[in-house]
Amino acid sequence: MKWEDIDQQACSVARALSVLGERWTLLIIRDAFRGTRRFDDFQRSLGVTRHRLSERLRKLVEDGVLTRVAYMERPNRYEYRLTRKGLALYPVLMTLSQWGDDWMDDGNGPPDHYRHSLCGHHVRPVLSCSECGDPLRPEEVSAQPGAVLTAYANYLSARGESLPTAGELAREAARHWHEIRSEQS
Repeated sequence: MKWEDIDQQACSVARALSVLGERWTLLIIRDAFRGTRRFDDFQRSLGVTRHRLSERLRKLVEDGVLTRVAYMERPNRYEYRLTRKGLALYPVLMTLSQWGDDWMDDGNGPPDHYRHSLCGHHVRPVLSCSECGDPLRPEEVSAQPGAVLTAYANYLSARGESLPTAGELAREAARHWHEIRSEQS
């Protein structure tokens, strides 16, 4: 499978990586959360080339993570703002930041502290169960096949075919459903 086709898998991580998996992308989003809006400000903050930044911003706009809003005419100038889809990445950035603080701080402690404005305390992100509120630990959570993977597994079983590995299942199920959709069109 080619990288540009990664979004074709029946896998939420692969699909998310098709948008977020390139260098600079999460740093652009991090800066957008910190209030950076304009191209030159992103470039100054990140030190990325104009070409690369332009490419990444264009993709984030195409994918609906950022929106371009004109702030000046003659010459036309735009700023980039997080969309609802972009704002939904906040827990991802907080969790990634916490991982960096825990595992990559070189013994110097976190470079940033996050303060909850409602209570005034410094916070650490906690991933918790939507149903009972308990913190989620990897040994207590398991992935269960959703509708697409279950339907494909049932299809293979009905044909007497063996199930592929989990990674192969995600690729093959997506390919299978794309073929069916193509035939129906």
